[in-house]
Amino acid sequence: MGDHVPEQPVGSLSDAWRYCVGTGELPLALRRDYQDSLALIQREIGFRHIRGHGLLGDAVGVHRPYEWAGRRDVRHVFTYVDQVVDAYRELGIAPFVELGFMPSTLASGTQTMFWWQGNVTPPSSYTEWADLVLATVRHLVDRYGLDEVRTWPIEVWNEPNLKDFWLDADEAAYHHLYEVTATTIKEIDAGLQVGGPAISPGSDDWMARFAEFCATRDVPVDFVSRHAYSSGPAQHVPFGVHQTLAPAATLLEQFGKPREQLRGTPLAGLPVHITEFNSSYRPDNAIHDTAFHAAYLAPVIARGGEHADSYSYWTFSDMFEEAGVPAALFHGGFGLLTHRQIRKPTFHVYAFMRRLGSAILRQDDDYLVTRDDSGRITVLAWAPVDVTGPVGGIAGHRISLSLPMADASADGAAFLLRSSVSETMGNAWAAWGELGRPASPTARQLDILRETAEPVRRHARLPVVGGRVELDLVLDANEVTLVELSMVADETPQWWDERRLLGGTP
Repeated sequence: MGDHVPEQPVGSLSDAWRYCVGTGELPLALRRDYQDSLALIQREIGFRHIRGHGLLGDAVGVHRPYEWAGRRDVRHVFTYVDQVVDAYRELGIAPFVELGFMPSTLASGTQTMFWWQGNVTPPSSYTEWADLVLATVRHLVDRYGLDEVRTWPIEVWNEPNLKDFWLDADEAAYHHLYEVTATTIKEIDAGLQVGGPAISPGSDDWMARFAEFCATRDVPVDFVSRHAYSSGPAQHVPFGVHQTLAPAATLLEQFGKPREQLRGTPLAGLPVHITEFNSSYRPDNAIHDTAFHAAYLAPVIARGGEHADSYSYWTFSDMFEEAGVPAALFHGGFGLLTHRQIRKPTFHVYAFMRRLGSAILRQDDDYLVTRDDSGRITVLAWAPVDVTGPVGGIAGHRISLSLPMADASADGAAFLLRSSVSETMGNAWAAWGELGRPASPTARQLDILRETAEPVRRHARLPVVGGRVELDLVLDANEVTLVELSMVADETPQWWDERRLLGGTP
């Protein structure tokens, strides 16, 4: 007899996991491969918002100063903004607006970040910055409607607590930027959502001081945001890095930090958005591509809604150029998908989450049991990983469950469908290695990789006795598996007999 799963729900499954997903620099959204990848993501997972850097950067071209009749003026141009946002909306996803980085034509300095050189200095004119914010947000409202844009969170900057992302990590300068920006947005409409400070791990004291600043100055703030990563210092190799990892539970601890830090402050109770999370903060760490990564993050994705209102996986696709143009198909990118839409094992964790029911019947360190409105039972289970042990994992982890299927007195049968990814199943990264790690796979090799990326499906018919099914799962190394169970309504004709398939007699 396995762990007894009760018939009555113990809670509801949060959908915070699908509220937002990250993306590379916004101009990438103009490319075909990007839009094909996002279309696949939306068909099979269905995120609600998407967040990325560079909305106000030079490559999008919003801030366009000019001189005429002896004076300087600025034209705000939304040619690319419209194309990007229109594409998002056609695919059923809305922006989680990040205001940044600084246009070089408005910047007070020359410090930049990333291969695509996003400027990270304060504005040379806060009046002109306010005009830029006002024009951009007002354009979005005029084009897409106030009711819709009110549902798009607007975040001010990205990781200002890091010197690489904000000149000298100047906290006072960020507070001033936030105040000017938030006040300007609220001038358009009080119902627009604005927040920050979008800090990275390691500067937790920023959150309390941000709350104090907003309260003291009566600065509007509708949500708070931060990021979460669990990797150690980078050990560099050509075209990549390797890093140690902390246990996955540390990510959940980071998700919960803002609520702890804001307790007792005027910002207590505000929504908390984790606007970036992953294991490594590097876009060239091969761990992102592995089955280990899926098993490592499965408990975080399954339970993150207990700690934050949203947690945005960074990112949906390897269309991402912060460290330059990727040197190979599998290069350790952040994405759930590679270029050319190869699904990574972690992609399937999200696809499995979409198929869970809304009622939680039981959850433990290595599984989550749910039920949907039709009575279908779903079990998401994962093999625990050891961040100090072999990345390849150990096969044989066992989970035994006694699951409620129907009325307590009912007997019958249940249909089981099991979908799995592991070191040996649904693991295109492993197949790519067996192919010799081709940097530019041929069309045939891409077909092979897409086929090997599919989860392995198994099915069976299990007896239902007294309204319950006994389920015994043995997990492969680094496996994440989804089990779906539904009652069978048997319509087999009375004359059916498999012994006659080859013309025999019963």
